[in-house]
Amino acid sequence: MKEYRFSVVVEKNKDGYYAFCPELQGCYTQGDSYEEALANIDDAIRLHVADRLASGEDIPEIEQISLTSLAVAV
Repeated sequence: MKEYRFSVVVEKNKDGYYAFCPELQGCYTQGDSYEEALANIDDAIRLHVADRLASGEDIPEIEQISLTSLAVAV
């Protein structure tokens, strides 16, 4: 079994938490709590990768990730 590493972004909004994996297009989920969203994106990534492997598709792998926030005055 090969281990893959992906970036995951979790955002809080008025409805709960939204999580997505930028490397895997269309791989996103939500949850009522941060922990639930993280568990859900873990499941979504596993299913997404398994489907890609079964279809013979490549799995993108990241080498480095940088995340920051930027305040913009308008």
